[in-house]
Amino acid sequence: MRPLPPPRNGLGRRHFIAGAGAVGGLALGVAAAVPGASPARAAGPRPDLMTAALGTPVRDLPELPVQRPVGIRASQATRAAAAAKTLRPFLDPLPIPRVLRPRGTLTLPLERARVRLHRQLPATHLWTYGGSHLGPTIEVRRGRRLRVAWENHLSGAFPLTAVRVPFAYDPDRPLMWDRPGREGGLPRPEVAALPPWAVVHLHGAVTGGGNDGWAENAIAPGHAQLAEYPNDQPAGHFWYHDHAMHITHLNVMTGLGAGTYLIRDDEEDDLDLPAGDEEIPLVFYDRNLDADESGELTGGLLYKGIVVIDDPYELVRPFTGPFTLVNGVIWPHLEVSARWYRFRALNAANNRPYHLRILDEDGQPLPADAFLQIGGDAGLLPKPVPLADGIVLTPAERADLLVDFRALRGRKLRLVNAFPEPGIRAEMMEFRVASRAAHGGAKPPAPTATISPSYRRRNEADVADATQRMVMLTPVYPKDPELWEMERIKAPDGPFPIDGVVQFEHPDGTVHTYRRTASTFNDPVQFTVPAGATERWSFLSLEKSEGSYPHPMHLHAVAFQALGRDHYDVSTFEYFELPGGGYGAGTKSPLKRKRSGTLTPGERGPKDVVSLGPGEMVNVAAEFTGPAGRFMHHCHIYEHEDMMMMRPFVIMPPEVLAAAPPGHGAAPGSGAGHGSGH
Repeated sequence: MRPLPPPRNGLGRRHFIAGAGAVGGLALGVAAAVPGASPARAAGPRPDLMTAALGTPVRDLPELPVQRPVGIRASQATRAAAAAKTLRPFLDPLPIPRVLRPRGTLTLPLERARVRLHRQLPATHLWTYGGSHLGPTIEVRRGRRLRVAWENHLSGAFPLTAVRVPFAYDPDRPLMWDRPGREGGLPRPEVAALPPWAVVHLHGAVTGGGNDGWAENAIAPGHAQLAEYPNDQPAGHFWYHDHAMHITHLNVMTGLGAGTYLIRDDEEDDLDLPAGDEEIPLVFYDRNLDADESGELTGGLLYKGIVVIDDPYELVRPFTGPFTLVNGVIWPHLEVSARWYRFRALNAANNRPYHLRILDEDGQPLPADAFLQIGGDAGLLPKPVPLADGIVLTPAERADLLVDFRALRGRKLRLVNAFPEPGIRAEMMEFRVASRAAHGGAKPPAPTATISPSYRRRNEADVADATQRMVMLTPVYPKDPELWEMERIKAPDGPFPIDGVVQFEHPDGTVHTYRRTASTFNDPVQFTVPAGATERWSFLSLEKSEGSYPHPMHLHAVAFQALGRDHYDVSTFEYFELPGGGYGAGTKSPLKRKRSGTLTPGERGPKDVVSLGPGEMVNVAAEFTGPAGRFMHHCHIYEHEDMMMMRPFVIMPPEVLAAAPPGHGAAPGSGAGHGSGH
């Protein structure tokens, strides 16, 4: 088989592959985030360049020719960078979304608005939920059904300028994605021509397929998306966002990116947690800003796509940007009383992970007993988790956090992203603690207290006889990564590698073989789940590089539990040229398990997103107790789901599946059997 050609940009395959995959959990290197320091310098050694270009923290800078923009491009870019530095951090107060407590029905418009992202910027044109950059918080009670009419009142031009620029490195300037302005890129006409076509997905909701926000069922202006949410699930932090087919990564950046949805129940009420003004959503994401010819920031949102390679396919880095917004404002501040607060944190970014830490004026973290996690994506944890080292959230992950400000009267604290290359600055927002003591307020749970008595932890033995699904994610080079659904088969005759075939070798020497059955959204449905069934799903990243951004894997229609994380030697998975053209991929010899990984305490609670790193397999147990219908599973990096790393699956009543013609019922179990405990 012919070897792969080197990339045309001259960087060489070694440097390119270094950033090809995804990393989960705490494997990313942690920077010492010092207030006021340049994040690129505070992070320590600079990263491998192509690794950074593909969304990874950086380590050793390769020896590459310096490429600098010339003439007006360089001048405009330099002035735009200078203008960005004039934006004062912590100038604007943190916006707190209004709270809606509907009874039975709710109408929420999608409408145009002009909003200031920072006091020193002109107003920004946005498409919004209800007129604000962050949608209103919707609060409901468990078991009380809510019907929502999402009415599309949008109009006008697409409020986001999108450009593409080739990757160039200049050691004297920030990396390209951390610079504002177009840098010579021309507006993409196909993006400017997009209509106001949107669909709302209530992320984490256990609801029927017709109410889930199916990506192809978006609506145009003058129409309404009617959805019914049973809310028959434990108290938790959910959120709504756009999910329109092919353009989610763009629509969310117009302002249709996030709104908080909280389910309450009696179990949560009994905990006497901070409430009212002491319970606040913190929704964070990164954005870029456009600049005029003189380099002044216009306030307009900019989607700058970085083309990191163009041979054999054009590969564009998933979006990250220089400016961090919290609740829709760049680097805000929040005045707090000297008491306990509850923060409902959400990473709503396209691609960027966040390592959240709270630091004082001296750069020291809060004591572990003053920063606690009590809940995750889909509900409360069994016990509180002290966060001495902070907490990592990949895109779409949530955390229910308690912070004790009682001993910090008169202090200023910073919420920072402690990962390398966090944007223009590591600091995300500032807390200003009142100088007076606060009386009353909620008391924190004891370290050994039970938060959720109803939560029952599952293990591998619970799903030993369950249907098992296998999902694999391929590396990026020489083409965009793909999401493969697999089935267990008898080993074919060699020679290997064979396109779409992956083998595993168990410690006892037995070899299991899997074959790809689907890899694009338009392939026929392969996974049909009997309603009420508990299944074991395995997600495997075939990426070889370490240290890159995570693939956050998301299942619609269900809350699941992570069972375990394992590390595999995936070096034997490779791409090769096919005789008729194009590229195939498979294992030339079986993959071998290297060691067990770890789950964070937060990952041991109820989840609907799980972080998947290079060479990692994560196994989850999912009990499909909700309504039937057609749903999706996908990587929650928006660019990845839009380029087909998203697949449909169907839930049907088991009696209906029993009546299906031969060969058209529930897909047989894949017999994965490669995770923790096997």
